Amino acid sequence: MKKTIAMAALAVAVSFGSIACKKKVSDAELQTQATTVVTSNQNASVEVKDGQAHLSGTFTDQAARDEMIASLKAIPGIKDVHDMSTIQAPVVVETVSVVDPAVQQKVADAVKDFPSVKVEVVNGELTLTGNVSSEQAKKIKMSVDALKTGKVNYNYTVK
Repeated sequence: MKKTIAMAALAVAVSFGSIACKKKVSDAELQTQATTVVTSNQNASVEVKDGQAHLSGTFTDQAARDEMIASLKAIPGIKDVHDMSTIQAPVVVETVSVVDPAVQQKVADAVKDFPSVKVEVVNGELTLTGNVSSEQAKKIKMSVDALKTGKVNYNYTVK
């Protein structure tokens, strides 16, 4: 009986010892792991304190932010992720035509007798497109050049 009690006591001591020896991950170790995860986004950073990860910075979209949060939560020892990051607003580039609408109208008036020719602004430059004969091409070029409008791209097809 004493032997059984001794064995039971030893088993209990070993189990408590193994529980007590369970290593707690330090904030420094968690910080290293979290920083490694966050380096995939140059505009984000993370700080770990008391097992809590504090994510900050900017992300291009919600999906990227959600993926980062999930990656941080997957680190063993991270208890929670506090999201203090923002989604970067998309950059809107407004294109402004460098061709004066009055000039564009003058050129359109100059080629009105040639219905197959279209006057457009392409990549900020006045451009003529369509199909013309070689005689029509000469007349159009003379008419438009007389307006002294500056650079004009003659992208029509001469047949």
